[in-house]
Amino acid sequence: MLFLSAPPPCSFFTSAATAAAGARASSAAAPTWRNSSSFSVKFSASLVFCPSSKSVRGMAEIVGGDKKNDSATEAAAAVAPSGSSSSCSASELSLSLNFVDFRTEEDLLSGIRKAAEAGSLPLSVSQGMEELYQNYRNAVHQSGDPKAPELVLSNMALAFDRIFMDVKDPFEFSSYHEAIREPFDYYMYGQNYIRPLIDFRNSYIGNISLFNEIGEKLLQGDNIVLMSNHQTEADPAAIALLLESTNPNLSEKMTYVAGDRVITDPLCKPFSMGRNLLCVYSKKHMNDVPELVEMKRRANTKSLKEMALLLRGGSTIIWIAPSGGRDRPDPVSGEWFPALFDASSVDNMRRLVEHSGVPGHIYPLAILCHDIMPPPLQVEKEIGEKRVISFHGAGLSVAPEISFHDLAASLEDPEKSKAAYTQALYDSVCEQYNVLKSAIHGKQGLDASIPTVSLSQPWQ
Repeated sequence: MLFLSAPPPCSFFTSAATAAAGARASSAAAPTWRNSSSFSVKFSASLVFCPSSKSVRGMAEIVGGDKKNDSATEAAAAVAPSGSSSSCSASELSLSLNFVDFRTEEDLLSGIRKAAEAGSLPLSVSQGMEELYQNYRNAVHQSGDPKAPELVLSNMALAFDRIFMDVKDPFEFSSYHEAIREPFDYYMYGQNYIRPLIDFRNSYIGNISLFNEIGEKLLQGDNIVLMSNHQTEADPAAIALLLESTNPNLSEKMTYVAGDRVITDPLCKPFSMGRNLLCVYSKKHMNDVPELVEMKRRANTKSLKEMALLLRGGSTIIWIAPSGGRDRPDPVSGEWFPALFDASSVDNMRRLVEHSGVPGHIYPLAILCHDIMPPPLQVEKEIGEKRVISFHGAGLSVAPEISFHDLAASLEDPEKSKAAYTQALYDSVCEQYNVLKSAIHGKQGLDASIPTVSLSQPWQ
């Protein structure tokens, strides 16, 4: 999923019941579980995946690997809807591709091709789904997990089901979208999909004590803003998975400032549905269609006002990428580094926090996970980018909060103060990023720690 930021976000409050109703409207009834011990798929006019309860338990075992906790089991079970039935409902059959006796990837891919031939899927989407399958399969197999084939099949079957259901009945995101957790748990669906792509043996967290501090401030009713670089569509899942063993509530509560592409790309949308989102039009794509520029500006102005309402409620944690998009490698050296922060985006966010009437704290956050799902080398206007996927280590780090007023006290010029504050946040992100890079790419591991960035692997 592509998470961007431009002028900050928007928020429209919906209840859990409303969110669940939206999920039902977009995907009809969630799949039910059959009694057979395997996935079955056979192409017909519609397609539904009805994995068995044994398959769910099997997926939990695969996802869990050698972990000692039960979070993986809960994660796999969480994507299953509540209740049970011996067969899939008529409403499901009307929205899904209907696969029966599906046991191999050849059957699954054949079903997707036939759906395209029948006009049930746009050709570009079906081709993207097939490419996604191949790349995901190759990446998961890189892990060396002996259960990789079964894991790939189960995860991709579920992904295809969600994608197809949304193509048939597109889900509409509100300006503030709350993660859909029922009747289908899109949050755990995204977690379980990305989990096998992260090499936890070569992954690290920087300054875990500060994440604990952030959690305590949220419990006190304070607001938190994480000014972060942005690397891949999988950033939210990578953040959540790296915090899963110590601070799971942070990632579940976190709201991401998201560009419009993440809520329009058919392959992204089901993953986006599992995250709390504040939706904006990114500056990088503001002028893609000249006729829509004014509409986008009005939408972003509305988003600023709605985000203010969200912050006034307190206990809110916002993730925002002030660069306005994903990091990309240097065209000459090929080296990756955090994209520069936009001073106006930083200042807009800071003022919203300060004017909320609730104590607020702004922390610089660094993430390194571009190897898992790197973006195109250049910004693309068209929706539907190629997904390159790999199994790789990832890193996440946070540094102490930075106070604008402490930094600006010695500067009289407001514009210089804004620039200095933006630079201070960016420099901190770069410092943390370089430590993560040394640990993961430089193979230094925990020895890459420095006095300001203490690395750990709390899941070990």
